[in-house]
Amino acid sequence: MLGEFRRLKELGVLSMNSRNADFIMEGNPRSLFPLVDDKVETKALAEKYQIPTPALYYLVEHQGSIKEVPQKMAGISEFAVKPARGSGGNGILLIKGQNDKGFLTQSGRTITRAEFAYHLSTILAGVYSLEGLEDKALIEALIHPDPVFHEVAYQGVPDERIVVYRGVPVMAMVRLPTRASDGKANLHKGAIGVGIQLDNGLTLSGVHHTDLITRHPDTGHPLNNIQIPYWEKILLMSARVTEMTGLNYIGADFVLDLDLGPVLLELNARPGLAIQLANQSGLRGRLEKIDQAPREIFQTAETRVAWAREAFGKHLC
Repeated sequence: MLGEFRRLKELGVLSMNSRNADFIMEGNPRSLFPLVDDKVETKALAEKYQIPTPALYYLVEHQGSIKEVPQKMAGISEFAVKPARGSGGNGILLIKGQNDKGFLTQSGRTITRAEFAYHLSTILAGVYSLEGLEDKALIEALIHPDPVFHEVAYQGVPDERIVVYRGVPVMAMVRLPTRASDGKANLHKGAIGVGIQLDNGLTLSGVHHTDLITRHPDTGHPLNNIQIPYWEKILLMSARVTEMTGLNYIGADFVLDLDLGPVLLELNARPGLAIQLANQSGLRGRLEKIDQAPREIFQTAETRVAWAREAFGKHLC
C-alpha cells in the first residue's frame, strides 16, 4: 500500500486528502461557498461578470408559490427544473413540452401536473439539497446541445469541466452521457469522462468508471480528436471564475448551446479528482507549477489562459 502511494505521488496524482487540506481548506474560505453552492447566487455573480448562464424563467421559493407555476409557464413549452443547492444532477427535471395530460419529459415520459407539483415540493423541502435543508427551485431555459458530441453521447447534454487554480485553467474534460447514466453527464452514475488537450481543445481518450476506453460504449464512435468549439472562449470564462467568487481552487462546468455557444452551468468548490484519470495525468504537478509561475502571468484572464495553454497544452505534465 505504501509503495502504491509513493508511485502515485511520483506520478503527480493529487489525492483527496491533499486536495482537501492543501488546496480547498487553504484557498477556499467556507464563507464563500454559498456563492457556488447556490445556483441563484452563482447566476447573479455570472451576470455581473458577463458570463452567460441559462435564462431564468421563474424562481419558486415557497410551497405556496407552486400553484402559480403552471400559469407562469403556460406560454413556455420547454424548460429545466433544478434545485438551487442540488448536486450531481439530482432533482433535475427536463421538460420538452406540455399537453392536456401534463408535462412531457426529455426521456419521453408524461408526468401529470400533480406529479410536477410534487416534484417542486420535494425540491423546496430540501430532498436534493447539499445539507438536506429547505431549498428553492429554478425554472430555466432548456439547453439545446451543440451537435459536436452527437456521435459520442447517449441522449442528455454533455458538459465541459475545467479545474481552475488561482485563476489559471489547470485541466479539462468533457463528460458524456451513456445509457448506463440514463442520459446524465454524471461520472458516478456511469457517464464517461474524456480528457481535453488544454492548448487546442482536442479530446483525448476516456475513462468509464475506472476503465480506460477509446470508444463510446453505446455508439461505438471514437472519443479522441473531437474539436471542441469556442475553446478559447471557454478557457477565458473559466479563468474569470476565481475573480468572480474569490475561490482559488474551483471546478467550472460549461455546456455548449446550439445558439448561445458556451454557457456556465454551475461551479463547484470541491471538484472531483476523476479528471486525472480522464487525462491520464496528475493534477499536483500542474498546481505546483502554477505556484512557481512568474507573477506577471496572473495579471489578466488572457495572460493566465495563454500561460496555461503553453505550460500544459502538450499534455506532458
